[in-house]
Amino acid sequence: MRSTEFATMYSVRITSIGPYRLFGYLSIPNSDGPHPAIYYAGKYGSVLETIPQGTSNYIRSRFITFSIGTRGQRNSDQPFSAMFPGLLTIDIHKHQNYIFRSIVADCVRGIEFLMSSDDVDPTRIVAVGNDLSLISAALHDGITHVVCTPDLFHKTMSRASKTSSYPLEEINDYLRLHSENESEVENTLAYFELGLFARNIKSNTLLMAGPNGSELDKRSLESIKVVSQEILTIHESENSTYLDGLFSTKWITDQFGFKQPILPAHWQ
Repeated sequence: MRSTEFATMYSVRITSIGPYRLFGYLSIPNSDGPHPAIYYAGKYGSVLETIPQGTSNYIRSRFITFSIGTRGQRNSDQPFSAMFPGLLTIDIHKHQNYIFRSIVADCVRGIEFLMSSDDVDPTRIVAVGNDLSLISAALHDGITHVVCTPDLFHKTMSRASKTSSYPLEEINDYLRLHSENESEVENTLAYFELGLFARNIKSNTLLMAGPNGSELDKRSLESIKVVSQEILTIHESENSTYLDGLFSTKWITDQFGFKQPILPAHWQ
């Protein structure tokens, strides 16, 4: 499906815990491998993309790309269809049943699938996405590089109390209705704190911070420690999708030993 002269794309069905059936898009270059791989871990949104909107389709000529739809997302929405807003607080007062415990497992299952392919170069696999990219990499040593844009699980309660913007406003909505569960919610979120998972990270890691002065700026993310600080890069946003995207694209290019990044036409 959606194939070109330089890459072939497949729809993938795999089983995660539950059991629960997941959907993913797998693209493999039409050239001899093995190839480096980009793993797009689950995002917070209903629609699953083959590659992120605005990305050059020609990256599929260089990289294997695999985009996993976690439970509740489109094409992974049977029998559970996630609501947005709403997903962030499903069973949040019961840490053993919290929906993101299963979603994290879905992301790890995606890594297992990707590594089962002989076409993948196991020394060059980068997980890209929000907190789930780093969390899943911390739980599975198959990931060699991480590009993480923290969003959901870093200092969540503190950040939620200072905002009315979604998705963190979902926490505030929930507590307005269930104030008696505040301590349980705080306990659940403590299990997902990004900084705790980062302690297990041995992969070369790029953290994409927010603009200076924001709740997730470089200063805030400096509290996140990995096994060796030598493998950690923190990029503070320049308030430009182009400049931030260019930085992360060049970072992956350099890490994987390519001379030139593959950029979308509107960036050139």
